[in-house]
Amino acid sequence: MRIHFVAVAGTGMGPLAGLLRSAGHDVSGSDTSFYPPIGPALEAWGIHLMQGFDAGHLDPAPDLVVVGNVCRPTNVEARAAIDRGIRYASMAHTLAELVLEGRSPLVVGGTHGKTTTSAMCAHILSSAGLEPGFLIGGLPKNFDSSFRMPGHRKLALVSGSPTSHRRVPFVVEGDEYDTAFFEKTPKFWHYKPEVGVITSIEHDHIDIYPDEAAYRAAFDGFVERIPEKGLLVAAAHSGAVVDVASRAKADVAYFCLSDDDVGSVPPHWMGATVAASAAEGRTEFDLFVGGSLAGRLGMRVPGQHNVRNALAALAACCQGFGVPLKTATAALETFEGVRRRQDLLYVADGVRAYDDFAHHPTAVKETLAALRARHPDGALWAVFEPRSATACRALHQAEYAESFGDASRVIFAPLGRSDIPEAERLDLPRLVSELQRRGVDALAAPTIESIVETIVREARAGDTIALLSNGAFGGIYDKLKRALEERAIVG
Repeated sequence: MRIHFVAVAGTGMGPLAGLLRSAGHDVSGSDTSFYPPIGPALEAWGIHLMQGFDAGHLDPAPDLVVVGNVCRPTNVEARAAIDRGIRYASMAHTLAELVLEGRSPLVVGGTHGKTTTSAMCAHILSSAGLEPGFLIGGLPKNFDSSFRMPGHRKLALVSGSPTSHRRVPFVVEGDEYDTAFFEKTPKFWHYKPEVGVITSIEHDHIDIYPDEAAYRAAFDGFVERIPEKGLLVAAAHSGAVVDVASRAKADVAYFCLSDDDVGSVPPHWMGATVAASAAEGRTEFDLFVGGSLAGRLGMRVPGQHNVRNALAALAACCQGFGVPLKTATAALETFEGVRRRQDLLYVADGVRAYDDFAHHPTAVKETLAALRARHPDGALWAVFEPRSATACRALHQAEYAESFGDASRVIFAPLGRSDIPEAERLDLPRLVSELQRRGVDALAAPTIESIVETIVREARAGDTIALLSNGAFGGIYDKLKRALEERAIVG
């Protein structure tokens, strides 16, 4: 089949294009730009790339046009496909029809942690020899790409067991964002989950979910789509998740940390962290399954939030697909993490620079807490770019003031969106004042270059820089590295 992607350079669209190319389809794609890392990756995957949007890109007509959710109804290519009667679909429908049909989807949803949890699930299932397919919105370090077509190995399970109906597993990071301008429904509604995970629910994506009730309704719809013979893995410490999970037709496996307040919810999977391991760059925790101690695990990824992610992955793979617990825990010991999730980029002139995708206040708080525990000495710099539609708005103004508490220094880049009405924008000067009132050294920088200049001038050997953005951050990663290296030469 010849398939053309409109807006192919997105974090979801690009890997899907690569996945379909690996399945043997002839795939092309257009976009306004093809910056690294996605541009070179698309070329390496064998995608024929076309610059800009032009109706001529559809000549001769492809068998299917996949339209990205960044496209507006006025996009000339999308409009031409519709007007000419060429078959078109959203990313979500394409994945469901061409990849998920006939397989057992494990769909990981939630406001936070879904990329890492998805990567953990793919690694566990692979380690168990189940040859899963996967499509993940980040690059798991245990694999050479963010996607893979599944093998053909059947699950060797006892007939009549809770997992005996499962087919070849396929792990999907379940995004709650909408599908396309011609169908405004959450993507993960279309992924046919047999095993579903909800890591957390906190109001996000304000551009399409105006209030918390609308956001939660997306997860209600996700849970409704898990069949009775399926499994829902749910965070017991979140009242919102528990409320949504209470309406599930499928069995529910709850997970939590030992010090969580879970009320009357009975967690089957629980972890008790060992604090002394954090500074060594490892996270250790005692695992309890069904109330019994199942052993101590040591992981290479830091932070209590990653213990939660691990518990969710264990529940989904062991309870959902019958992976032996010993096999699953051994896999977690070798899990290397995901790029852009507390990813150490380099150490230059004695200064560590980490890259992290965190942009929601809770994710920022968890990331900084993990880095502070890992590097208790030296200053911890939080350099934050508000970029998403939610982060650029004042929705979490108060929460952001709380989330940077573990940082020694905080620098805010300019808002990444200029189309937010002034009355709705995140007030950076006010946020800086509030942090300073709390004793945190904070400033709002006018440019990326000024951020680099400040760090190079004031950061000392042993300091840690957390670069927090869900975008390219104006190329700050390489700019800072070069500047620190030059500082080292000059002395």
